[in-house]
Amino acid sequence: MKIAGRTDEIQVLQKQLKQPQSSFAAVYGRRRIGKTFLIRQAFAKHLVFDCSGLHERNIGQQLENFQLALDRASKKKRWNNTPASWLQAFNRLQQYIAALRSAEKKVIFLDEISWFDTQKSGFKAALDNFWNHFASKRSDIILVICGSAASWIINKVINDRGGLHNRITCKIALQPFTLQETAAFLQLRRVDFTYKDIVQLYMAVGGIPFYLNEIEPGQSLPQVIQQLFFTKNAKLKNEFDNLYAALFKNAGDHIAIIKALAAKNKGLTRNEIIKQTKLSSGGGLTHTLQELISCGFIKEIYPVNKAKEDILFRLLDEYSIFYFKFIDNNRGNTRWSEISSSPSYKTWCGYAFENVCLRHIDEIKRALGISGISSSEYSWQIKGNSKLQGAQIDLIIDRNDNCINLCEAKFYNDVFETTKAYADQLRTKRSAFIAATKTRKNIFITLITVYGADLNKYFNSIVTSQMVTDVFFK
Repeated sequence: MKIAGRTDEIQVLQKQLKQPQSSFAAVYGRRRIGKTFLIRQAFAKHLVFDCSGLHERNIGQQLENFQLALDRASKKKRWNNTPASWLQAFNRLQQYIAALRSAEKKVIFLDEISWFDTQKSGFKAALDNFWNHFASKRSDIILVICGSAASWIINKVINDRGGLHNRITCKIALQPFTLQETAAFLQLRRVDFTYKDIVQLYMAVGGIPFYLNEIEPGQSLPQVIQQLFFTKNAKLKNEFDNLYAALFKNAGDHIAIIKALAAKNKGLTRNEIIKQTKLSSGGGLTHTLQELISCGFIKEIYPVNKAKEDILFRLLDEYSIFYFKFIDNNRGNTRWSEISSSPSYKTWCGYAFENVCLRHIDEIKRALGISGISSSEYSWQIKGNSKLQGAQIDLIIDRNDNCINLCEAKFYNDVFETTKAYADQLRTKRSAFIAATKTRKNIFITLITVYGADLNKYFNSIVTSQMVTDVFFK
């Protein structure tokens, strides 16, 4: 089967096949993002053992499942009983591996690894023992652990302070498809959408392979959205209930933060999150925020020349934004054709398109011809007073070549017309930014649209550069 995108990730995984020593790889990421498929495709010819944990099953059932996987891998029944412990289970895995004659790399794949680790099971200690006293002493093993429960992998393995401390040799936090990868995936499924439709689809479901896989060829974009979210048995109508619970143990705090951020388009500071959610400040909150960042749900936006406490946490997950905007507390309106004609839809479009731009900073920099220049990305806002008019800029690319791009993202269904009023607004933003930050850098205004802008006198008077969404697909 062909795989769309994931070029960098496949290279990282296949690089382990060339290492002179054994490798310990961890792959984690949100539910439905294609972790298992990626690993099985990357190591298709080298998998010698493949076992997935069972959801909410006891230790006896987990051990039986492990033994059955061993029987399948070895193509015969080597043992007549289920192992009594995880130490015994991994010892049997060692015996099986030791009996293999091939000198090639041997990939051992433990999927949904957190589910193996039932209460007081001793699984993690046995995994520690297997790696440190068997696999790492050989040169032909690639141990791959994977799971949607990112917190387990991060806390129990990557950040472990015991026997697994600093043992991971390859780590992949799998992110959603980019727009380019999304287009390639849809092409494999013979879904023929324009770039504009792909951008709009991405704004609703993001680059999540499982969601995209539900789209049938020949449907229009409104038909797709209707089917995914608003029909009786819509696949994504109730996805939110499982999404965070599958990723995080005790996901209540994570959901509370996501819900608070969904209500505030531009993001919230840490103190504002505490105020909105009533969660206590401290290490627990820091840990929860870091988990959400690691899985790509939220992004830290660093304000220009401001203190650390002014960092904004912004919700980036397209599905979660769409869910809270149109599904949660929906008062019975299940016709997308009507919803997409409402004022709230237009508001959502603007915010969601800004998030698309935030996810594709590399593509924006490439289109600007500044890929090789180091930069930092910020947002900026200032409240107005008697001396200074308030202003807000959603994306600032602060470059190390003495230049700054102030980026304006406009989701518009036609060629964008720069009016005199809009040009004056851009001038006000530019002046307010210079006055407030006291920057001495060159300031360029960049316009990002769907179909480009009319190059009239107002555009030419203030806008330095423009790009259309086609650049996200190149």
